[in-house]
Amino acid sequence: MGERDAVDRVDEPATVTTLADDLRGLGVEPGETLLVHASLSALGWVAGDAQAVVDALREAVTDSGTLVMPAYTGQYTDPEAWSNPPVPDDWVETIRAERPPFRPESTPTRGMGAVAECFRGYPDTVRSRHPTVSFAAWGADTEAVVADHAYDEGLGESSPLAAVYDRGGRVLMLGTGHDTNTSIHLAEYRADFPKERVTNEAPVLEDGEALRVEYEDIETDTSDFAELGAEFEAERSEAVTRGTVGAAEARLVDQPALVDFAVDWFETHRA
Repeated sequence: MGERDAVDRVDEPATVTTLADDLRGLGVEPGETLLVHASLSALGWVAGDAQAVVDALREAVTDSGTLVMPAYTGQYTDPEAWSNPPVPDDWVETIRAERPPFRPESTPTRGMGAVAECFRGYPDTVRSRHPTVSFAAWGADTEAVVADHAYDEGLGESSPLAAVYDRGGRVLMLGTGHDTNTSIHLAEYRADFPKERVTNEAPVLEDGEALRVEYEDIETDTSDFAELGAEFEAERSEAVTRGTVGAAEARLVDQPALVDFAVDWFETHRA
């Protein structure tokens, strides 16, 4: 969607004030832990672009709450497995050997969208250390959410996703769907069904020293997330609040309820 389309979709621009009002109207509360997935283009034309969206989210949650966003870096996954697009076989070792170390403070996100990338760059945002599935956070519980993010099983029990769950957090989807709802990954780790394990390695900086870390994980799969999310919303409608923020369809989801539902769903559908 281009900028002309964004202008044509709305009668007036979204602003920090109108977006914050819409978020409060949806039910976002000061002091809560909120994990956000946002499509800037879905919001219509925004005065100030992604920065206005981040400012509105911070205003709605306030510094007594905690704002969290994925800050993934697919450029540090295994290049041998890349498919969109693949790279020539004789590039793989060069990529592995020559990638600069992942730096939480400066390495850009990849494929996360303008809002998440803007949020990552705020000077008081803190990012976890995982080289491929890091999270960025701001607010009262920032350190507790992003500290000690384990390399192994990076979306599992020692991840920011689990920290959001433990705090009874909610997921805010602004113009996005369950197909990209990263909280469902936590249920993949918790559910009892056959899982394939994979090993990856990536360059990182630890205490100012460049080194390579090797870590193990499960093979995650998002292909059924949309189906799972639709069934969750149909069966647990009380755990989902729908509304509009800017021009975007918005959903506010009880994250623990979603994860618990997804555990049972996976054990039935992936067994």
